[in-house]
Amino acid sequence: MKGIILAGGMGTRLGILTKLTNKHLLPLFDRPLIYYPIQTLVNAGIKEIMIVTGGNSSGDFLRLLENGEEWNLKSLQYAYQRGSGGIADALSLTKNFVGSDNMVVILGDNLFFDNIQLQVDKFSYVKYGSHIFLKQVLDPNRFGVVEFNEKYKIINIEEKPKEPKSNYAVVGLYMYTPHVFDVISTLKPSGRNELEITDVNNYYVKNNAIEYSMIQEEWIDCGTPSSLLKASNLVASRRSNE
Repeated sequence: MKGIILAGGMGTRLGILTKLTNKHLLPLFDRPLIYYPIQTLVNAGIKEIMIVTGGNSSGDFLRLLENGEEWNLKSLQYAYQRGSGGIADALSLTKNFVGSDNMVVILGDNLFFDNIQLQVDKFSYVKYGSHIFLKQVLDPNRFGVVEFNEKYKIINIEEKPKEPKSNYAVVGLYMYTPHVFDVISTLKPSGRNELEITDVNNYYVKNNAIEYSMIQEEWIDCGTPSSLLKASNLVASRRSNE
């Protein structure tokens, strides 16, 4: 299994905080935000990681993380995304790195505390398909939201719906086989002029090739000042109890 961390984007929701740096390099309590998705992958047994970033601060990732020796990685590689082409566009840049392996993809501004090693180990044997992670939320209209049938099988995923069909959000954690790159190659840009990961996941929904797990512990999308503060306070609280 290969690990992919998507750490591009402009970070506009964070306002002036990202005027001079990439949001994934901002502090979350006592470490840069990018450290946390790396640790999530390492805890799942991943030894080879590629970080996809962009903008004017891309070189700072290399200066900060170097070759991943701090996490005993076999390799830590980097890819550069021009502009803001969307999550699926960023993922497409990792095709050569992934090769014939399956992959776990994590958004660099998402904070997780679950250990997903069991799901990763199981998915490493999958020949075709995908696996996404869900979390029950109070404000589903802010996220990609799944619709279930009566047997709790996913039948659709809708991005930021005005009238959500459930309160289960798709979090920034996905697993795919290399076939995902063929799917991405067929996508058309959305109204935001981006290649949407929701379109990728709906492909697998329509082809009955998607599984899901529930995130049990806290999950925070650290894309706003308030959520970044909440995440920092949560990490500080957990660290003080260790």
